[in-house]
Amino acid sequence: MNKIWIIIQREYLTRVRKKSFVVMTILGPILMASLYILPIYFATLSGEEKKVQVLDETDLFVQEFKNTDDFKFIPIQMDLETAKANLALSGDYGLLYIPATQLSVPSTGMFYTTSSPSIDIISHIKNVMKREVESLKLEASGIDPEILRSIKSSIVLNTLKIDETGIEKESTPEFNMGLSIFAALLIYIFIFIFGAQVMRGVIEEKTSRIVEVIVSSVKPFQLMMGKIVGVAMVGLTQFMLWIVLTLILVSVFSFALGDSQEIISGSQSMMMSQGKALSAEQLNEFSQQADANSGLAAEMLIGFQNLDIPVMVGSFLFYFLFGYLLYAALFAAIGSAVDNETDTQQFMLPVTIPLILSMVMIGFIISNPNGPVAFWMSIIPLTSPVIMMARIPFGVPIWEIWLSISLLILGFLGATWLAGKIYRTGILMYGKKVSYKELAKWIRHRG
Repeated sequence: MNKIWIIIQREYLTRVRKKSFVVMTILGPILMASLYILPIYFATLSGEEKKVQVLDETDLFVQEFKNTDDFKFIPIQMDLETAKANLALSGDYGLLYIPATQLSVPSTGMFYTTSSPSIDIISHIKNVMKREVESLKLEASGIDPEILRSIKSSIVLNTLKIDETGIEKESTPEFNMGLSIFAALLIYIFIFIFGAQVMRGVIEEKTSRIVEVIVSSVKPFQLMMGKIVGVAMVGLTQFMLWIVLTLILVSVFSFALGDSQEIISGSQSMMMSQGKALSAEQLNEFSQQADANSGLAAEMLIGFQNLDIPVMVGSFLFYFLFGYLLYAALFAAIGSAVDNETDTQQFMLPVTIPLILSMVMIGFIISNPNGPVAFWMSIIPLTSPVIMMARIPFGVPIWEIWLSISLLILGFLGATWLAGKIYRTGILMYGKKVSYKELAKWIRHRG
């Protein structure tokens, strides 16, 4: 055990002292915090007001273009050629020209700009003209447009989850979906990155013949376990630093954005009234407030506040650790069986297919997180680290989690035994192309 600990120390200290470890430790929290900060920041960011000249020869639309926080509409009276010539000199954003027609309701316009127009101004102009054209056609048919508009309604749907005790808790499906994809992707990336480090480390030591010196004082199995656990500790160290630094960045941003937090918290309190669904009047009030105060930012904050952080972090640490240990043992076995990274391809594909399949199935899993496919893929050890992390934000029965944990631990022990058989023989084999038949012989070998 003491020899394994020495190998763990060597693997750990060698990697944490590298510049790449320091760089990724700094960049990781910045990237993760930006996923939380940027949507809220952009939602509260007010852009520069754009001036749009309106040359309406029909006089039907010009009064319908009301100024907004982003656009200011300026009616003008002149011929089109003069207006186009003055556009560049005025410095205004664009010129909307609506030509007169004699035989039908006008439904065509031209928008001139000195640069590429944004999607939001195009959509706004089309919506205003569409509403007015519809009103003109309704009036021509003898139908009051206000009656038709009064029929249209916007729906605000509160989602609440009732637990076994009957307590209602607000649910944020969109936030849960984003979190599940993020957590599953992080597990997937971590397993590949740190598992590949183990494999490359084994190949380097094997090709440099350093391993011959090492195995003279330690057993091959001790060497394999030391490398696997040492790299795992590097990954856990980096992950914990990411969590701490990310929380610091998010806390600083949340404190700086205190006013917006209060507004969004007000939205949250409206969405829940003593744990019950809102009345019709409250729904209408919330709908108006949600339009004024970014719904995306509010949902993200509510989702974070409702998130069981200890469960998420604990689950992530477990599935990262044991998912990594499972695959790292297999990667170490592959590294010991070949002499260079080129030869690993034939053995990497069967090992990585379950991981790749897990990411391919993520969309299906989050659309039906409690279905039979999601259940079995979160139980099978080779796919459970990714799939179970994708399911946990949606809520998973505790017995399924414990079953998944138990089978993953058993899977790790089985993979370690299998990898140990291959590692013990392959680590000292040189200059020979190994086949699957040869690997099978190593596994069956006793001694």
